[in-house]
Amino acid sequence: MREIPGSQKPHQRRAQLFRNGRNQALRIPKEFELPGKEVILHREEGRLIIEPVEKKPDLLEILASLKPLDEEFPNVDEGLLPLEAITL
Repeated sequence: MREIPGSQKPHQRRAQLFRNGRNQALRIPKEFELPGKEVILHREEGRLIIEPVEKKPDLLEILASLKPLDEEFPNVDEGLLPLEAITL
């Protein structure tokens, strides 16, 4: 990847395309790296747009974000026989 003085706008950089098997690939310079491991590609007026895929929160992250409950849980054992009194 090389920069050509005077030929680019700020926040632009030239990069070379290459082949990876049957796919065309692009090595993204460090200052343009995207988060995650997956992107969405689409064309818009002759341009190729690359957008990162937003990571969906996992179950632990969702549970950690929940507010604590202020109510008491009902006694689900109420009215049941004691465990030692059950014979199978």
